[in-house]
Amino acid sequence: MIAAHAVTVRAGRRVLLDGVDLSAATGSVTGIVGPNGSGKTTLLRALLRAVPADDGRVEIDGQDVRHRSRRWIAQRVASVAQRLDPDPALTVADEVALGGLARAGLLDRGGAGSDERVAAALDAVALAHRAGDPLAALSGGELQRVGLARAIAHGADHVLLDEPTNHLDLRHRLEVLELLPRIAPTVVVVLHDLEVAARVCDHLVVLAAGRVVGAGPPADVLRPALLDAVYDVHTTRRDDPDGDIHLTFRLPTPPATSSAAPEGPTR
Repeated sequence: MIAAHAVTVRAGRRVLLDGVDLSAATGSVTGIVGPNGSGKTTLLRALLRAVPADDGRVEIDGQDVRHRSRRWIAQRVASVAQRLDPDPALTVADEVALGGLARAGLLDRGGAGSDERVAAALDAVALAHRAGDPLAALSGGELQRVGLARAIAHGADHVLLDEPTNHLDLRHRLEVLELLPRIAPTVVVVLHDLEVAARVCDHLVVLAAGRVVGAGPPADVLRPALLDAVYDVHTTRRDDPDGDIHLTFRLPTPPATSSAAPEGPTR
C-alpha cells in the first residue's frame, strides 16, 4: 500500500500540492486525474520522495519514506515517466534489465534469472523482436513500452506510471491498458483520458490546483457537476448496462449578449 497524508509541496512561494491525501491499496489500480498543472506528476514524484514534502508524510507499506533510504524505496517501487531518455549505448534488453538491477542489485546482473525476466517483460509489451536494437532506433511509442517492460522486469510490489499510453497507437494503447493491473500488486497511474480511467481504475483521485477535489470509485467521482467545475467544460455522461462510463464534452455556452440598441429617452 502507498499512502499520502496531508502532503504539501512548495516551489518557492508557489504551492504545488496543498494537503493532498491519497490511499493506493494493494491489489488495485489507483488513478490520478485532473487538468494540466493540477499537480499530478508532482504527486507521483512526492510518493517516490523525488521531491520532498514540506508538510505531511508519504508511507510505503506503512513505512514513512522520510526515514527510509532511496535504495529501500527503489527496491519496492518501480516508476515509468512520461518519457524515457535513451542512452544510445544501451540496447532494449539492456534498458529492461536495469529494472531487475533496481530490485536485486548488481550481483544479479547477467544471471539466467535476469535473462528470463527481461525476455518475459519484453514479450508482455510485444517488443521481444527489438531486444537487440539500440534504444536510439526506437519510436516514442516503443520507448514508452520499453519503460513498461523495465517496470515489469523490476518485479516491484508497487509501480507508479505517468501517462503510460503517451505516444502509443490504438492497438498498443489497448494492450497496455489491459496490462496495467498485472504490472504490480499496487498500481498508481496518471491519466488524462477520463473514460480510460473509468475503465481501468478501481479508485480515482481528482486534483485541481494542487488539491484533492474528488476521490472514490470512478462511478461516484466522474460526475458532470464535478468535471464541469474542474475542467471548465460542459459534460454529458452515459452509463452502459455493463458498467462502462461514456463522457462527452463541449465548451460552455458563452452568456448571451444583447445586440439591441439602447432605448432613447421617453417623451
